[in-house]
Amino acid sequence: MTLKLTVLGSGREVGRAALLLEDERSEKRILLDYGVTFDESDIPVFPLSVPPAKLKAIAITHAHLDHVGAAPMLFVSVRVPTIMTSLTKEFAKLMIEDMIKLAGYYLPYEYPELETMLNSVHTISPGGMVEIDGIRIEALNAGHIPGSVMYRIEMGGKVVLYTGDVNTIDTKLVSGARLEGVEANILIMESTYGNVDHPDRKEVEDRFIETIKSVIEDGGSVLIPAFALGRSQEILSILAERMPYANVYYDGMTRKILELMLSYPKYINRIDLLEKAARLFVAVQGADMRKRVYKEPGSIIVAPAGMLKGGPALYYLKRMWNAKKCAIILVSYQAPATPGRRILSEGTFEENGPRVQARVYWFDFSSHAGASGLLSIVKSVKGLEKVILVHGGDAVAYELAYRIKEEIGVDVEVPSNGSVIKLD
Repeated sequence: MTLKLTVLGSGREVGRAALLLEDERSEKRILLDYGVTFDESDIPVFPLSVPPAKLKAIAITHAHLDHVGAAPMLFVSVRVPTIMTSLTKEFAKLMIEDMIKLAGYYLPYEYPELETMLNSVHTISPGGMVEIDGIRIEALNAGHIPGSVMYRIEMGGKVVLYTGDVNTIDTKLVSGARLEGVEANILIMESTYGNVDHPDRKEVEDRFIETIKSVIEDGGSVLIPAFALGRSQEILSILAERMPYANVYYDGMTRKILELMLSYPKYINRIDLLEKAARLFVAVQGADMRKRVYKEPGSIIVAPAGMLKGGPALYYLKRMWNAKKCAIILVSYQAPATPGRRILSEGTFEENGPRVQARVYWFDFSSHAGASGLLSIVKSVKGLEKVILVHGGDAVAYELAYRIKEEIGVDVEVPSNGSVIKLD
């Protein structure tokens, strides 16, 4: 057996997931995700390179750009069979087209390469399996966003399970990952929140709704910046369940993604709530409507970008920041040097800018498993010989690795980008 893993991205970092699984004896290679991250100037940062002509397949776990955003650059001169769910294919097209519009100058590909990639897709459903040149690839629900999957790969005499981004709790959008009885020798697992547990989701939702009600009762309006893919629709579903009478608007790419989710009901945990949100709440159409809605007392506006780096959320923020009765409710992770993080840490959204007068709140609606969820995954997998932790910072990944070794006794590695790990 000569199976090896090369870490092309997400080694001791969050983002730009890219892992090359290779059987040296047969020279068969499969690429697991190929995403981008962005520096503080919003310039895309790519994974280490891989010769696409030598790939048997590319397996994409989900459509967030840090898992799929670099994939079209592999289709400049060749076609590689690319595996993803049908909903991920729809989302990937939307997300990458948007990135080309915003950052096309910095990208080593254009629309034709994206189209070639999409035309090379072999769709798979959770629970389904495909075989490519003797490599058996099974998809399992990952519980992260609608359409997200893990991959269980039989190759080179070993069974490798790659989680991608994973969540173990049920949310309005997705049922949590269930891995009891799944067999694998090697587990490649994310470690984004490997040193912390998220608060109970029901308690978070309760406090979130109570906060919105208090702002509206005081005569204010609420801005909820949220990621366009996943978080926005989760928030709309919660509002549909708990505040169906509210004056809710949603803006930006949230609209198109909501429509796509509604057309793929089998991927949505509570499709009834998403349908209710679409029926009761109002999509913002055009600049005139955008100018009006934030002035309405009692309005609730859900809009990207979740970190306030752009999009309609930034438009609303610039008009609501000095309204003391209003609230900015952040529901997404806020990366360093983003306007959202600056509001939380410094009270301003621009460097040396005025202090935000609106009330500011942050709620943990993470779609990643916390430490206990990740440990439960390791405990659930049968026949496990080794765990490889990716997609997490140094300190976080090493803390999780220590707990896995102490509590479960499985060998763990925390590789950096460029590392090559023998899986014999």
